[in-house]
Amino acid sequence: MEELNELLQQRRAKLDTFSDAGVNPFANDFKVTHTAGQVLATHEADDKEKLETLEVEYRIAGRIMARRDFGKAAFLQLQDGSGRVQVYVARNKVGEEAFEHFKKFDIGDIVGISGSPFRTQTDELSLRADEIRLLTKSLLPLPEKWHGLTDVETRYRQRYLDLIVNPDVREVFRKRSRIVSLIREHMLANDYLEVETPMMQPIAGGATAKPFVTHHNTLKMDLYLRIAPELYLKRLVVGGFDRVFEINRNFRNEGISIQHNPEFTMMEFYRAYATYHDLMDYTEELICHVAKEVCGGLVIPYGGKEVDLTPPWDRLTLKESIVKYGKVDMEILEEREKSLAYAESLGLELDKNIGHGKLLAEIFDEVVEPKLWQPTFITEYPTEISPLSRMNEQNPDVVDRFELFMVGRELANAFSELNDPRDQKDRFLKQLEEKAAGDEEAHEMDEDYIRALEYGLPPTAGEGIGIDRLVMLLTDSASIRDVILFPQLRPEAG
Repeated sequence: MEELNELLQQRRAKLDTFSDAGVNPFANDFKVTHTAGQVLATHEADDKEKLETLEVEYRIAGRIMARRDFGKAAFLQLQDGSGRVQVYVARNKVGEEAFEHFKKFDIGDIVGISGSPFRTQTDELSLRADEIRLLTKSLLPLPEKWHGLTDVETRYRQRYLDLIVNPDVREVFRKRSRIVSLIREHMLANDYLEVETPMMQPIAGGATAKPFVTHHNTLKMDLYLRIAPELYLKRLVVGGFDRVFEINRNFRNEGISIQHNPEFTMMEFYRAYATYHDLMDYTEELICHVAKEVCGGLVIPYGGKEVDLTPPWDRLTLKESIVKYGKVDMEILEEREKSLAYAESLGLELDKNIGHGKLLAEIFDEVVEPKLWQPTFITEYPTEISPLSRMNEQNPDVVDRFELFMVGRELANAFSELNDPRDQKDRFLKQLEEKAAGDEEAHEMDEDYIRALEYGLPPTAGEGIGIDRLVMLLTDSASIRDVILFPQLRPEAG
């Protein structure tokens, strides 16, 4: 810390020196014409002789990431948003006064240069500076002696530093932007209408999760940051928009882990006159399209292993998956008491009064989910844990629903929508009973949503896809914090 304070004082002293010399250390009048990436792409095939015949000048700006001084000249590594380019600065080219100022520039300073391309003796494409100007004086040194930033806590907390010094991190977020764009383009090409629904809602609905609570002073009422946009999107289907989607934030007042952040990005979409089977097919199509564009193929690396996205993906019922991965007979799963005994043999500590559906879900989470590495659709979830899903017509104990799993985690959740207002009201009432019994994640009654259903929701299927988890998969990132620019963190230690 003492060394850092000394460096800070040295740089502040240089700031004063520049100001005294009439050099604005925070200038904003340098006109940029090109990026480093454009310069390199334009001349990557040009040899030394060809470059010497060109009469072109480029004006680029960026951050000094490295420098090698040779008395009357120096080489810089200049980094902008497109990458890095080497710059040669010589006193006899930029002038005596500018070179004296330049000698006081530090690693991390942002400068503007104008110059022409050439190749060095080692054949590296570079720019020979005719002009170099200080645009922003950096007062703090870059970390790790400017060779990288590896401390995870610092990387997440000071993402700006992470992005400056770690090119791989910048690439992850470029891919994230590309992934979201590809998804949006695919949805629009398939006649989905992009919409926006409220972030603050009077009733927390659309998922089973604990909400964040805020208060509106003028209306004198509590509001909830949304845990899901589902009930509003389905209102739009009632209103006549047969295909809608939204890519936006959800908020859940729950734990933080490598898979969970309290604020996260989801895409939810709804299609009238479709079933969850239709959405399984579409999900395969959508994710495979994005993977091919971003990763160049359907077999992708993740965590030192491979994920094969080649369709068709496995499809198992929840009970079938427990039989397969839990090595247990189906008959044990058909009876609650036998299922409870099996769960206890796994070491699960559960309420003795737990419903059979919740019990099966707990068993699934323990013995199946971590083993689903390759893409797998799990279907026929218990009605008890699916308050918004359409009941299966052959078996009322399960609903027409699937969840998509890859690399041991859920990536998407979808179902044929419950559109019978009577059934929906009964399920809301059941949820109220569970809420009264202490379940903080249970749904509240939404009378207006019931009213919307009474006007008529066409047969509809809907789905939510976790954008952050999809980005994790397609960028081979181990933690959700690696794909969220500013993840939620505990307060910085004093």
